Amino acid sequence: MKKRCEWSIGNTLYEQYHDTEWGVPAYNDQVHFEFLVLESAQAGLSWITILKKRENYRKAYHEFDPRTVSDYNQEKIEELLQNPGIVRNRKKIEASVNNAKCFIAVQEEYGSFSKYIWSFVGHEPIQNHWTTEKEIPAKTTLSIRLAKDMKRRGFQFLGPTILYSHMQATGLINDHVKDCYRFQEINERSAERKE
Repeated sequence: MKKRCEWSIGNTLYEQYHDTEWGVPAYNDQVHFEFLVLESAQAGLSWITILKKRENYRKAYHEFDPRTVSDYNQEKIEELLQNPGIVRNRKKIEASVNNAKCFIAVQEEYGSFSKYIWSFVGHEPIQNHWTTEKEIPAKTTLSIRLAKDMKRRGFQFLGPTILYSHMQATGLINDHVKDCYRFQEINERSAERKE
């Protein structure tokens, strides 16, 4: 039986997410925008709650197209607030529309959001070597720096803890514990990309 990170064990949805997505380097802007929306929505809730609502979010947010979301007006926001398939929190929904506009501004400045966010890790995934999950921090000086820069650019509901989660999820940081089978797989994939 494959050894996994403890947080993912016991729930099929968590295990699938852990085995196929979490920690895999993402370079697609739509993937980054999706995680920013979902992680912002997750604040104060469990990640499994968000994973269960993910398909509803995909429909409500037009497959996480930032250009479409940036055009959401007050009427659309009110519609989202009536949608039981997503987290119906006005501040989080309004922040997602605001963040879509900020996301586009970053794309225009850097060519892509991916280029912008990967610049914080020198365009190479950080390979951590944790032996237990207790060692993994909730935030780091790097996520604090990213949060400050994104706040300066107008992003909302994306603090250092949420952004550390984003960096873990999108593979800027490999935080699989060392004895998890995905740790080595992701490490090797990152090494292949360098060659």
